[in-house]
Amino acid sequence: MSEEVIFFDTLRQGLWVAVITSLPILSVALVAGLFVGLFQALTSIQELTLTFVPKLAAIVAVFWLTMGFMTQTLVSFFQDRVVPLMIGG
Repeated sequence: MSEEVIFFDTLRQGLWVAVITSLPILSVALVAGLFVGLFQALTSIQELTLTFVPKLAAIVAVFWLTMGFMTQTLVSFFQDRVVPLMIGG
């Protein structure tokens, strides 16, 4: 394969790894935001910290739970794709 094809294939795989690793956090932030927004609309409470604190707590909890998965995904991508390209393999 040519160098351009290898570069774009590695770039494509890197973007896919970024999507896979960010999906749990982004989906929980979306769901928490929807629930908080619905709660605010139903109760007419317009407090700014009410939108921030539950989303932050949900994001931190999901990050803590999926940290091993994210680390393993990134390490395997670098070991399988990036390091062989750096050493010329």
